[in-house]
Amino acid sequence: MPERSSRPLRIAIIGAGPAGIYAADMLAKSEPVQSGSLQVSLDLFDRYPAPYGLIRYGVAPDHPRIKGIVKALHKVLDRGDIRFFGNVDYGTDLTLADLREHYDAAIFATGAIEDADLNIPGIELDGSFGAAEFVSWYDGHPDVGRDWPLEAREVAVLGNGNVALDVARMLSKHADDLLTTEIPDNVYRALRDSPVTDVHVFGRRGPAQVKFTPLELRELAHSKDVDIVLYPDDFEFDEASDEAIRTNNQVKNMVSTLTNWVAEEQETGASRRLHLHFLHNPVEVTGGDGKVTGIRFERNELDGSGGVRGTGEFLDYPVQAVYRAVGYFGSALPQVGFDHRAGVIPNDGGRVLDEAGSPVPGLYTTGWIKRGPVGLIGHTKGDALETINHLLDSAADLPPAGTPDEAAVVALLEARGIEYTGWEGWLTLDAHERELGDAATTEGPVARERVKVVPREDMVRLSRNTLGQAVPFG
Repeated sequence: MPERSSRPLRIAIIGAGPAGIYAADMLAKSEPVQSGSLQVSLDLFDRYPAPYGLIRYGVAPDHPRIKGIVKALHKVLDRGDIRFFGNVDYGTDLTLADLREHYDAAIFATGAIEDADLNIPGIELDGSFGAAEFVSWYDGHPDVGRDWPLEAREVAVLGNGNVALDVARMLSKHADDLLTTEIPDNVYRALRDSPVTDVHVFGRRGPAQVKFTPLELRELAHSKDVDIVLYPDDFEFDEASDEAIRTNNQVKNMVSTLTNWVAEEQETGASRRLHLHFLHNPVEVTGGDGKVTGIRFERNELDGSGGVRGTGEFLDYPVQAVYRAVGYFGSALPQVGFDHRAGVIPNDGGRVLDEAGSPVPGLYTTGWIKRGPVGLIGHTKGDALETINHLLDSAADLPPAGTPDEAAVVALLEARGIEYTGWEGWLTLDAHERELGDAATTEGPVARERVKVVPREDMVRLSRNTLGQAVPFG
């Protein structure tokens, strides 16, 4: 094995979403690398055939400004100094022992893709769904079924964060108004045929405590033929609310928007209605014959400090579907510690910890699997920087890879018959999706930037057609 000083530091990053790409970019641009005192060789792995993670599979298709982050991530991977391996699943196709053998360090950036639990009676009924799975469906996730049971006329969405508003907007918006986005064809057809008339969004706290952003809120008003309905009794403010309104411009703007909507009477006779409810604590999903027929809440009141307490008053709403958007949750990774309560890899500033609380040499983490699913995408940069600084500080002490040659991991994947994809393959798939969009534009009523390819086997086939019989990383 070559001496460490005579070869680049080999680093694997597991997860090619924003967190993983930001980490790779920061390593490539770090001061030791730029000054020439350190060389790095970076490989980015993802279980999906395409890169971008949350941006491709977790952001509503009618969010073009957020999707614009892809342009920055594309520039990073298009430079050519970071290798991308798609359709490679950590724990199945590559093990921790493989990473130890071929890399000096590994960074886990696998995110949080599961729904947090909501333990109330009836949550298991037919017609009760997790928002994360629904988001994956309408974003064309390759591992989610193509069909979704959009059969309800009245729907409840539980949560007051951005995901709750995304879900409510997608359910209430007319499908034809989504045609200009990258919405998959199967999703368009299902939403077009949905019988929904009323979507209710319920939050436990008051209007000054919501967790969504002004952008998300304003976008609700852009849906055609959808009335926004609010209820004056829900507009309660305590001392903590007043303080938040005085000191936080974001809270001030959102409360102003909401109170203006109440005063202006938003009902115009539209064919669909999106209701916003506050101070509602879900206590039971009610049903019959195993299916959702309604949902029961206890009415809350503010306690003066921004929290809430129950009033003992209960309210029932007839709905035929319930979507819980109460947060995402991370997934445990094979042979890596996991905090099952918080849904994260135990870590100290990004250094993975063992059961005794000591750093595991050579293992790091960043993004939501490090800190939990909180904050916006932009917060991931600061998170990655902390992790990268710890890795660079320990660079001289990292356990050296036994087989650090760059070609060795490619040979390993080839020997195991892994149908991995590469950056050139993504460029081919990306171009194909844009061509599908051009064809749909020619044949249809609106311009479409792309039509997303959904089946994993199709994504892999189109991407690997670029490779031919040659190894893509010579």
